[in-house]
This record gives sequence, C-alpha cells and structure tokens, in this order.
Amino acid sequence: MKLIKPNFWNKNNLIVFLIWPLTLITKIVLHIKKYQKPYNSNIPTICVGNIYLGGTGKTQLVIKLSQILKKKYKTFVIKKYYNNQIDEQRLLKKSARLILPKTRIAGLKKINNSKKNIAIFDDGLQDKSLRYTISIACFNSISGVGNGKLLPAGPLREDLSELNNYNAVLINGKKNINLENKIKKYNSKIKIFNSNYVLKNKNDFNLNSKYLAFCGIGTPENFFNLLKENKIKIHKKIIFPDHFDYNSSDIYKINKIALKNNYKIITTEKDFMKINKFKNFKVKFTKVDLHINKYSDFKKFLLHHL
Repeated sequence: MKLIKPNFWNKNNLIVFLIWPLTLITKIVLHIKKYQKPYNSNIPTICVGNIYLGGTGKTQLVIKLSQILKKKYKTFVIKKYYNNQIDEQRLLKKSARLILPKTRIAGLKKINNSKKNIAIFDDGLQDKSLRYTISIACFNSISGVGNGKLLPAGPLREDLSELNNYNAVLINGKKNINLENKIKKYNSKIKIFNSNYVLKNKNDFNLNSKYLAFCGIGTPENFFNLLKENKIKIHKKIIFPDHFDYNSSDIYKINKIALKNNYKIITTEKDFMKINKFKNFKVKFTKVDLHINKYSDFKKFLLHHL
C-alpha cells in the first residue's frame, strides 16, 4: 500500500469521528477471516507482522531471525508477492532464501518437510489461514498505536485484543513505557522485546558535508533520527509515500535541489533498491543492523518455542 499516513491517525478529532463508521467494514472482514480453518504446517513457522500499518521494522527483524536461526535450521523467508514491494523483496533476497508466492500456504508447500527447515513469514498476522508456531507483532516506539482506531479511521490493521493470540512483541526505537503498558493491558503474559537500528556504514559519510535526505518508508522519522544520532548533517528532507516507485522526474527534482545547494544525497537501503537503476544518480544509502536488547533472552525465547 502506497501512503503517507494522515495526521488524524495520531489523534482523535472530528475527521476520525466522521470516518469511524467505515471501520465496521474492517471489523466484518476480520471477523469473517476468523472462521477459516487454519493450515497446519509440518515444519516450524514464525510470522513477523504488525498491527500498526507500516514502518515497524518487521523486514529487518525477519533478516535478523534468519541470521539467528541459520546455524541450527535451514531458513526460508516467505513473503506474499505484491508488485509494489520490490524494495523489500530485493532487500530480503540479499540475505535469505526468499519465496514470493501468490498465497502464503502455497509458499509453505514449496518447502520440504524436513525437521531442519523453518519458514519465516514477512507479514501475515492477519492471515488466519495459517497457524504459526511463533507470532511476533512489531511496533515502532514513535508511532505506538496511533489513535488506537481501526483502518481507515486509524492506523490499526486489527483490534489490539488480537495480541492475546501472539507470542511476543518487538518495539523498535527508544523505550516507550506507555506503549508497553498498553500492550500488557491486552496480554499480560506476552513477551516484550526492544530493539533499535545501528548504522553499520557510518564511515561512508562525511560528517562535514551537507546532505539532502529522502525516503519512501512507513516511518520516515526512524531514518532521520538515525542520521541525527550519527551526526550526519541534514539540511533538506524529502518524504515520499511508503513503497514509492521513483521515476526519472522524481530523481531530476532531487538532483536539482542538491546541485543548487551543494548537498550530497542520502537515502535508505530499502529506497536504494528502487533507484539504483538510475545510473547517473549519485546517492549514498544507510546500511543498518537491528540491535535487539537482551539478545540472549530473545534467542532463548525463539529456541524454546520452536
């Protein structure tokens, strides 16, 4: 889904009140899905998804899970194919055995029923046609749960009460006690882990240069905050919708601003996957690693449930 999140998703106002009746459609669709008979896999499965729409770090967690488990298992990543998510697909393909099926069950059936095989799903918590061994819901500490309303009045893909059906939550970003308390309110026993992005290629950037930073991701604040934390001087920010498909006109406009102001250009690795086709576009991108706090506890949690 290509979107820039509307401001009313972060608060309750008249717009939310007027749109709220449309959430009944979302409720009905979700309710119907619950009557599906779930497919039981013969191999362990992990689903990394989100309740808050976009920008929660689930793709980076999928990559991290593959890294953690590949010493013991042969890991496969399954991501339902969407033609507007080429950026994430290319990012995953760099670090994992990626399967891009039309349905998640079809992807699972492509993997042999060996005890050494494991399937990691990028997205799919709302797909009730599968029963996962481990379900992890990702949140961002900046966005939290927004105004707490279902789509389209708010940013939630399902009710927070669904946390009762999941094993763990990963909150990416600075510690957010209020968010943790909200989560515990719905499931007091759920495991909560925290994480943050670490810039792996800081030496690629000149800290004395002026940069134009652009991105088309779910939570652009994550990107800009990472640059700020690493003392990279951003003089111009440009935000595009999530999963934005750049064309030559967009690149021309970015280049024009950069040349006029003597800015160097920086973007995310995810965005770079879409723009590296523009050969004369000089841009650098951030390489990040997802650092999980209490890593050993997180690893024990995974192995215990598998």
